[in-house]
Amino acid sequence: MAPQCVVLALGFTLAPGQVATSQPEGLPGYTRQEDVIYGRKFGTALTLDVFTPTGPRNGAAIIWAVSGGWISDHDRIGRGHFVEFLRRGYTVFAVVHGSQPKYTIPEVIEDMHRAVRFIRYNAAHFGIDPDRIGVSGGSAGGHLALMMGLDSREGKPNKKDPVMHQASRVRAVACFYPPTDFLNYGEPGRDVDRALREELKPFQAPFDFHEFDETAQKFVPIADEQRRLEIFRATSPMTHVSPDDPPTLIIHGDADRLVPFQQSRDLVDKLRAAGVTVQLIVRPGAKHGWPKLLDDMPIFADWFDEHLAKPPTSAPSAN
Repeated sequence: MAPQCVVLALGFTLAPGQVATSQPEGLPGYTRQEDVIYGRKFGTALTLDVFTPTGPRNGAAIIWAVSGGWISDHDRIGRGHFVEFLRRGYTVFAVVHGSQPKYTIPEVIEDMHRAVRFIRYNAAHFGIDPDRIGVSGGSAGGHLALMMGLDSREGKPNKKDPVMHQASRVRAVACFYPPTDFLNYGEPGRDVDRALREELKPFQAPFDFHEFDETAQKFVPIADEQRRLEIFRATSPMTHVSPDDPPTLIIHGDADRLVPFQQSRDLVDKLRAAGVTVQLIVRPGAKHGWPKLLDDMPIFADWFDEHLAKPPTSAPSAN
């Protein structure tokens, strides 16, 4: 018999079943809901997968940004990065965003905000506390995690869609080797357009910014240098640092040539100067990733245990 679907508020439909996955010995049991629709754009569904522990649950949630080079795909969802979260009782949301080369970084960021709002709106259905949500990811996923942490959005109560009434604020961030400053990439004054001619040459598409021209009734490129700099600024976590930012942990290799270590170092310095709880763990000699990277996931889990353990004194979910 075909499994039934569960319909969420707003008519969003969960993929069939919440079928328990058998686990090799030593790994946590969990159920998985695939292709939960958290939004739509241009007729295309935006989806996430929900991993729920079958053992004790702690009521908190971790959002994992499924993104590398701002490429995102359901097939890229793997349990390896969040096994430790499941073991400790977190519900994990693996968010697939609109992927490059079709979509650019500003569009991707909007998808992530939408996902956070959707998860918060449906918190009771998922059995989580809407005010105990953390976010994580690596590389481009780390960039998106930081944007959710440092440039959260307030709820929009006047919107027809009730999901938009929710804020996209998260309580804690933990990420690997994230791009943080597109205006100073690797050294002061070196904006990412120069990097796109050098180490970032394979990643042109997510920076191919465009806008809709009402007169021509089509999308046209944004080539003006000043406009591009404005977009670099708006999409850089560095430019959104403020004293109310959530606790942030970054792990980065100091030999990374794709995303310079300077990106994390400078952001951490700025967060610390603003009085934000922040930690930078350096992997000496490590490049963009390292063989035993998954061994660092318990460090992330410890961070979330510390900062998501109790409800906040003032709830961020209200607009």
